Amino acid sequence: MRIVAVLSLILLAVSTVRGQGLLTVKEAVEIALNNNFEIKLSQNDLRIAKENVTRGNAGMLPSVTGNLTQNNNLQNSTQTQASGEKRSLRNAKNNSLNYGVSIGWTIFDGMGMFSRFDILKELQKQGEVQLKSTILQKVSDVISTYFTIVEQKNLLLAIDSSITISKERLRTAENRFSIGKASRLEVLNVQVNLNEDESSRLRQADVVKNLKITLNSLMVRELSVDFDVERDVEYDDSLVFDELMQKAKEHNPDLQLIAINRRMAELELKRVKAGRYPTVRLNTGYNFSQTESSLGFVSSSNSRGLNYGVTASINIFDGFNQRRTEKVAQINIENAELLVEQTNLTIKTAIATAFQTYQTNLSLARLEENNEDIARQNLNITLEKYKIGTISAVEFRDAQENFINAVSRFNSAKLQAKLSELQLKEIIGNINLE
Repeated sequence: MRIVAVLSLILLAVSTVRGQGLLTVKEAVEIALNNNFEIKLSQNDLRIAKENVTRGNAGMLPSVTGNLTQNNNLQNSTQTQASGEKRSLRNAKNNSLNYGVSIGWTIFDGMGMFSRFDILKELQKQGEVQLKSTILQKVSDVISTYFTIVEQKNLLLAIDSSITISKERLRTAENRFSIGKASRLEVLNVQVNLNEDESSRLRQADVVKNLKITLNSLMVRELSVDFDVERDVEYDDSLVFDELMQKAKEHNPDLQLIAINRRMAELELKRVKAGRYPTVRLNTGYNFSQTESSLGFVSSSNSRGLNYGVTASINIFDGFNQRRTEKVAQINIENAELLVEQTNLTIKTAIATAFQTYQTNLSLARLEENNEDIARQNLNITLEKYKIGTISAVEFRDAQENFINAVSRFNSAKLQAKLSELQLKEIIGNINLE
């Protein structure tokens, strides 16, 4: 078979191969979402935040307490009565038993309990946004690692095709040497080139294997699991700057978190100001009491009944701490507002920078695609000339290396375009796999 046909078959095969154990990028993301430890930890943090959102945790519900107290005494007692009579008893027993139920309910604390309840709900929202941020980061890590494997695998396949060409060159050089049309030096040079290609393949195969280990780690599965990946790096070249800015305002996790923090600072000020108002608490209970005494006017007694009342308290002076905490809470609100403005500027800067990089990488990908096509045509033409002996082995090797470099640059350009697209979507908080 002619070498041009062999090369064409290789390039066709790598564009259509779907080997056993193919892992798609969607499957990789799904596995990571189900298994990744950081995502599970964030999910548990959110569960804790949800459990904490109760009226009882905010202090809005009554507390009910059961009480039981029993005291027993053995004493040597001597009593002198008003008549002058003395009474003595050794090991006199004195027992008391008290038990009952008490209920306390704060019915007013300056609306502080409502502020605490709202803070708990904001903490739940914070947990939801933090989970979203963790998921976005892990999905981005999985996708970028996956397509890095695609890039490096494509380069490995290009090296394989180069090895095939080098082997054919070696056979051609040996045939030419056997009929006296080439020197032994030419054969040795071609052999060195083949060895160099095989060495490059070993290093490149190691890069691919290590990247697969990294992806398996992100998916939290056996690191030794082998898999094939998709052939092409497909990137979205239709992103619009103004649309990205608008979506970032709606979906960016950092902006959402900072807005929640500002709301919590405002609620904290309300909670602190509640300290200026009185606290009113209702108290009630039902108690049973029984006492026994071996020596005394009353040998035993018991009582039971309901008790109830109200307690009110107000802070009159606490060393100006109330004023201090209010000022601190107000400063925290100002800080939260400044952080909102700072984060907005940071996000806008990140999108503007990433979008410029994205446009540059799109242009590079188009340019390198054209360069790869030219390099492939040049290699085919050079191969034919080499076979008929019109060019030297050194010239052919240059064409061969140019082809490998062009393939490498094209794959790298496609990967960088994909990564810059991914970075933009992560910033706006909306990674779409479609």
